[in-house]
Amino acid sequence: MVTVAAVALGSNLGDRVGNLLEAIRQVRGLGTVTAVSSFYDTEPVGYVDQPRFVNAALLLETTLTAQDLMTALLAIETAMGRVRVVDKGPRLIDLDLLLFGDAVIRSDALTLPHPGLRERQFVLEPLAEIAPGMVDPRSGLTVSRMLALVTG
Repeated sequence: MVTVAAVALGSNLGDRVGNLLEAIRQVRGLGTVTAVSSFYDTEPVGYVDQPRFVNAALLLETTLTAQDLMTALLAIETAMGRVRVVDKGPRLIDLDLLLFGDAVIRSDALTLPHPGLRERQFVLEPLAEIAPGMVDPRSGLTVSRMLALVTG
């Protein structure tokens, strides 16, 4: 069975754009990338004493399960050199599984939809560019509506 997944990408270390392009290249090995947003230069959120980010989003059609996809995304981060030192701190690459079809999952390993999806403009803006009508199955809100609520 093929599922459409929404993945957020971010980088604020090294060649930020190059890091996103390499991550997209590697994600292509997990299914069919059907859309990639523009790249957005954004301020850090939460832990603010760090460089600016470049953020994007992509849509992936995949036959993997949600857990297998999350495991594969974490493996890409590791292969690209991501080291987790400070929570929400600087990172070479960050890949977040935002939505996975209409799945609602809450486990130790994975929460879907992504718990921060509805509050993060830096995620919603690129996702709204490529999938404005995609629906958060927990709230029933579309991506474009969630973005409108965040931006006021």
